Amino acid sequence: MQSGTGFWSVIASVIASLFGVQSHKNYERDFTKGTFISFAIIGILFVVLFVVALFTFVKWYTGYGN
Repeated sequence: MQSGTGFWSVIASVIASLFGVQSHKNYERDFTKGTFISFAIIGILFVVLFVVALFTFVKWYTGYGN
């Protein structure tokens, strides 16, 4: 990762993008200074974690499996 797209910057950009609140300035920064693979890996990881958390919450809430 190049300057301006450190680990925490990638995390913040992915979270903002997942919620649809990514600013145009950050969007341009990510595409000019960032690498696709870093955003793809973090994005996939966050989506998988979100799905697992949602599945676990629904399973807990409904009492399914008890």
